[in-house]
Order: sequence, then C-alpha cells, then structure tokens
Amino acid sequence: MPRVKRGTVRRAKRKKLLARAKGFYQTKSKLYRAAKEAVDTAGKYAFVGRKNKKREYRRLWVVRINAAARENGLTYSQMMRGLKAAGITLDRKMLADMAVTQSGTCLNLRSIGRRLRRRGPNSAPASVAPTAIRNSKPSTTNS
Repeated sequence: MPRVKRGTVRRAKRKKLLARAKGFYQTKSKLYRAAKEAVDTAGKYAFVGRKNKKREYRRLWVVRINAAARENGLTYSQMMRGLKAAGITLDRKMLADMAVTQSGTCLNLRSIGRRLRRRGPNSAPASVAPTAIRNSKPSTTNS
C-alpha cells in the first residue's frame, strides 16, 4: 500500500477545528487533541441546549397564560379546553403574547372559554371565535 502524505488536507482540517475552538480556555484553543475534545463536547451541549430552550419557552408561555386565565376565574386547563372546543387554533406562544400585551383580546378569549365550560364543549357555534377576536380592541397602554 502506498504512503499517503496528507499535506494541505490535514492542515485545513486542523485549522478549521481550531477556528471552532477559538476563545476556549488555555490548551483547548491551541492544541489539536484538546481542541477536538472540547469542540465535540461543546457540540453535545449545544444540541441539548437547543432542546432545553424550546422546553423553557413553552413553560414560560404556560405560566403567562395561566396567570392571565386566573385573573378571570379560570384555570389554564379550563381555558385551553374551552378554546379548543371553540375551534380557536392559537398556539401557546401567541396566547402568551396576547396575555401580556393585549389584555382586551385575551379577555374575550377567556369569556369564550368560560361560556363553553358552562354549556359544554358540543354546544358552541363555530362562528364564536372569529367574531370575538375581530370585535376586540387592542389595548393602547404601553408597558
């Protein structure tokens, strides 16, 4: 088997990896073997961190929606069940934003949820949700 001298390929590979390790502590940014281990570990943590970020944002949205619902005598689960029964397909991110910025619109959504809770999920007309959202006025207070 002939001898292979990697030359520029080896140098480019190491240079690219050391560039990814830039800013790491001591030898982890200078020596190839230590830098390779550090970059691999950092990649694992970055992957896990992206998953945790989604989890944490969803928890934050649920807390905000729950706080807005409890101001009007509903729990989070009752409000979400009522919105689902009414056919409102807003996701938690949008509901949390509305709870913080547009209290009037969120109040209309809560009243829909409360009415559906009293009547039952099968008695809601399909046109309830868009009308309530369309007729609501966004709050003008800047906080």
